[in-house]
Amino acid sequence: MCLAIPAQVEEFLEDQMILADFGRGVKREVSIALLGEELNKGDWILIHTGYAVSIMSPEEAHDTLALWEELWKSEEENENSLEES
Repeated sequence: MCLAIPAQVEEFLEDQMILADFGRGVKREVSIALLGEELNKGDWILIHTGYAVSIMSPEEAHDTLALWEELWKSEEENENSLEES
């Protein structure tokens, strides 16, 4: 199974690279070489293994990030309960 995470285009770099903001204070360089579409600063993209694979609407990105937040919160709660036992 493959997973992809939404990120927002923050800055354009050289050689088809961008700086992408994943939220939670995480920013990474990402390749846009696989996209055949033009990007703008602030666009939402779906990232898989360091590559932007598609552009997504802000609504879809926010809905997907909300699901990821639920997963992260659940994982953190599980880790905390294990530490307390």
